[in-house]
Amino acid sequence: MSAEAQVGLGDKLGRMRQSFRGWRGQRPFWGGLLTLLGGIPIMYLPYANLTLGTMTIRMATTAGAGSLIIGVLLVVLGLTMWFQPHSRVFAGVAAILLALVSLVVSNFGGLVIGFLLALLGGALGISWAAVKPAKPAKGRKDGDADGSESSEDGAPEPAAAGASNGVSGTTDDLSGTSPDNGTNGRHRAG
Repeated sequence: MSAEAQVGLGDKLGRMRQSFRGWRGQRPFWGGLLTLLGGIPIMYLPYANLTLGTMTIRMATTAGAGSLIIGVLLVVLGLTMWFQPHSRVFAGVAAILLALVSLVVSNFGGLVIGFLLALLGGALGISWAAVKPAKPAKGRKDGDADGSESSEDGAPEPAAAGASNGVSGTTDDLSGTSPDNGTNGRHRAG
């Protein structure tokens, strides 16, 4: 491979990596991955044969089908977190519940490994929040001769917290909990 071909390949890999990074940032990627990985030991271990020398240990349980169903559902929920990020809360809660059920049904949740992975994955899926795009920096427009601050749509800027908004120097706190308006935390009935 020539040096020119490697440069082109590096650019392509760089674009693919940036594209994957963008895709990963728009969904609960790590929650889905941990949930998916948590389902594998839960569905595999009830059907596994451990060989120690010449002795074979079969870990079959009476709830082998239940373990398989729980493991497959956890894998599906992990994929759901990836490809349906708007249903992440449902998938996270279902993953946590299935992880808890797997403790009883499937050899202590896949020897606790699958249980912990599914539990953490569900929690990450629930707690994930989409990143809101940053607003452009507010600056002076070319048409503003006085340099006054206003938002891009022409609305005035909100006052800072604790600033006096009224003519008499009092704040516009209508909640009834401010000592400034004489209520001392009591709410008015009308």
